[in-house]
Amino acid sequence: MKKFLHLIGAATLALSLAACGGTDEEAPDTGADEAGEPQEEAVTLSVGASAVPHAEILEAAKPLLAEEGIELEIVPFQDYILPNHALRDGDIDANYFQTPGYLEMQIEENDYDFVSIGEVHAEPIGIYSQEYSSLDELPEGANIIMSDSISDHGRILPIFERAGLIELDVAEGELATVDNIVSNPKNLRFGETQVEARMLAPSFESGEGDAVAINTNYALEGGIDIEQYGIAFEGEDVLQPNLIVVRAEDEERPEVLKLLEVLQSEEIEQFILETYNGAVIPISQ
Repeated sequence: MKKFLHLIGAATLALSLAACGGTDEEAPDTGADEAGEPQEEAVTLSVGASAVPHAEILEAAKPLLAEEGIELEIVPFQDYILPNHALRDGDIDANYFQTPGYLEMQIEENDYDFVSIGEVHAEPIGIYSQEYSSLDELPEGANIIMSDSISDHGRILPIFERAGLIELDVAEGELATVDNIVSNPKNLRFGETQVEARMLAPSFESGEGDAVAINTNYALEGGIDIEQYGIAFEGEDVLQPNLIVVRAEDEERPEVLKLLEVLQSEEIEQFILETYNGAVIPISQ
């Protein structure tokens, strides 16, 4: 009997110690910080971007967003079509790669319910040549390779018009096409060879055409020496900015507005200036 009562007492003591936290086991994680305040979980924001420079700029923004409780997931794309498909389908929360002219064209063609929430940087389209050092040196009938994106044509052709090589029948600032060329004394051949924008750098490297019009992001990604081979660029007064684009329903979402705020910050502006040496131009706010 005494032995039985002793066992009961030992069991009761063990239960009392457990209830009072008298064991070595750690208390379960309640999600509170050391002061006892509940900790907020980081919000994940998924952004689709071209690899260079957009994804690199986003990488620089990651720690700044983390300080605001936003975990940035960067989804790189190699073309200009899939980032908008992914945004439409809800696979990403925003994308960062396109200009106003391209966005307008894509919305019209695909009925996307997208909006731009702001501008981050601009990239001049450049004319590159391995053989000639200026537009004036281009020979009669020179073949100018361009991307198959018509919105890019509206940025490329004015470069030649400003140089006095062609005339267009549209006002400056309006997107022109090859059909808008009304004077072309050298019979320069525009658009006879069109390739996907991501293939422009390989076309240049393989020596195709007399000159190639290349988007700066693909020139950087392709390792082209911009200073050595770039013979003409868009004027800074007509540059189209690269946008942060979201579904219209997310236009006021706090996380995407914070993303824009960080990307327009002085820290990111300095990163762009120091990293790209003028090939990428931050938009002054």
